[in-house]
Amino acid sequence: MKLSVIYDSKTGNTKQCAEWIVSGMTRIEGVEAKTFSVHGVDEEFVKGSAGVVIGSPSYYALMTADMRTWLLEGAPKLKLGGKLGGAFATVQYTHGGGDLVVQSILTNLITIGMLCYSGGGAFGDPCIHLGPVAVNHNIEKACLEDFRDNFEIFGERFARKAMELFG
Repeated sequence: MKLSVIYDSKTGNTKQCAEWIVSGMTRIEGVEAKTFSVHGVDEEFVKGSAGVVIGSPSYYALMTADMRTWLLEGAPKLKLGGKLGGAFATVQYTHGGGDLVVQSILTNLITIGMLCYSGGGAFGDPCIHLGPVAVNHNIEKACLEDFRDNFEIFGERFARKAMELFG
């Protein structure tokens, strides 16, 4: 089963988190997962994917303009309706709007007909209600690596659900 992670990244943080999600996804036997920058999506791979996770850094508590444009113009060409969808974000500060970015991505995925994944609290800790968010270099001294496990666990849980639904 194919799974895709599509991201926009300005500093490399969101790209790194996308790679961690794929690392978690590929823990599940039979899963082939790849990451793609929003600027270089392999359309045939994504069309053949059972699930797609979308990620963006937070800019003024919003997804990037490039990601929003891609969701409006690029995503509809990929026939994503009926596929499993997920979202993640990166922020520089704890209150940088990561939850808003995840919610807005999920809203976009719902409007194009995707089934949106949330493990919520069903799997216990870590509770990833809407999608993982990583904080880098904030005043609390968090760094990106502190969030690696959440992204890998999210990827593994997402892949398990995709296999349950489509495998």
